[in-house]
Amino acid sequence: MPALVLLGAQWGDEGKGKATDLLGGSVDYVVRYQGGNNAGHTVVVGDQTYALHLLPSGILSPGCVPVIGNGVVVDPEVLLAELSGLGERGVDTSKLLISGNAHLITSYHATLDKVTERFLGKRKIGTTGRGIGPTYADKINRVGVRVQDLFDESILLQKVEAALDHKNQVLAKLYNRRAIVAEQVVEELLGYAEPLRDHVTDTALVLNDALDADKVVLFEGGQGTLLDVDHGTYPFVTSSNPTAGGACTGSGVGPTRINRVIGILKAYTTRVGAGPFPTELFDADGEALRDIGGERGVTTGRDRRCGWFDAVISRYATRVNGLTDFFLTKLDVLTGWERIPVCVAYEIDGKRVEELPYNQTDFHHAKPIYDYLPGWSEDITKAKRFGDLPKNAQAYVKALEEMSGAPISAIGVGPGRDETIQVNSFLG
Repeated sequence: MPALVLLGAQWGDEGKGKATDLLGGSVDYVVRYQGGNNAGHTVVVGDQTYALHLLPSGILSPGCVPVIGNGVVVDPEVLLAELSGLGERGVDTSKLLISGNAHLITSYHATLDKVTERFLGKRKIGTTGRGIGPTYADKINRVGVRVQDLFDESILLQKVEAALDHKNQVLAKLYNRRAIVAEQVVEELLGYAEPLRDHVTDTALVLNDALDADKVVLFEGGQGTLLDVDHGTYPFVTSSNPTAGGACTGSGVGPTRINRVIGILKAYTTRVGAGPFPTELFDADGEALRDIGGERGVTTGRDRRCGWFDAVISRYATRVNGLTDFFLTKLDVLTGWERIPVCVAYEIDGKRVEELPYNQTDFHHAKPIYDYLPGWSEDITKAKRFGDLPKNAQAYVKALEEMSGAPISAIGVGPGRDETIQVNSFLG
């Protein structure tokens, strides 16, 4: 049975939650493999809208086991609040599994994140201020605190003290902030131990056993390809690997077990935070995309920057992820434009460039080269098959597919769970 990776093929916010939820009834496990509560998925089920930040979207599918893998950084306060909120709405969250090797976001991580961004001023990265980056930094510096440490008070205290030795020096001498007391942090963290205890396990073993038993496992990335710390628009990136390779390191499942890699694409392009964005619009079209598409961050509430579809980016995502399929979302948002620009290449220093520049300076100066495709005015939200779409909408999808280098196997024509056209099965 297949193991599938589902990830963002742009800068995130492409609609991964809708895609994961669409597959949720057909898969046995849905795994978050990186990121933290800086990501957000909106899932619409009937007349109910769910905003998920840390939990895998599969938690909304009865019979599906949601898993938080070792590559995720976990804010226990946020996690418990999210579980409580879903429970109050009648969602069963008892099946959630959490890797004991996942790292914990503590109060001092969030503090450092916020004061560092303020200190950077105009050079700031545009983080969410939720402590994600500092937690990953501690992980790499080997002074991190893991979920399993909640259940050994002595080890927890040792690890928090080790982490704060340097941080308190920085807070006091560089930022003129009061030192953080290790015992207070430990007391706070220990309060999360019992509520989480029954969820914590060796998730890598569970997932490999599931694949051995012919179960279907879906790996769900947060953020998007262009926010990958290695393959994104560095330094304006997240602190982990949303790309397909991150699914293996973030879950403990080897690459030979992955069958398909599905990239989620918006029919246009958005991003949140600072950094280069060649097709960004600053006119009425940009405002219209933002308003019609509801382009405001699920987690941050910030307006998303909007622009036309960028085929250079989608080709890049196909290459670095080894994409086998695309899920195209929000096609309905483009209804009403007489013609729709699509970026097919960049102009850099007077030269046409059709692949993403590896040089950061070149990408900052890239100017989009557009082809113009005819638009459509018909309502497409009731379309159930590809042939139900207006001819111009069909041509737009086919053009994006050809430019991007992988088949478009599903198309979102509205926000609802049932407003999706399935062209090819992801499980076939």
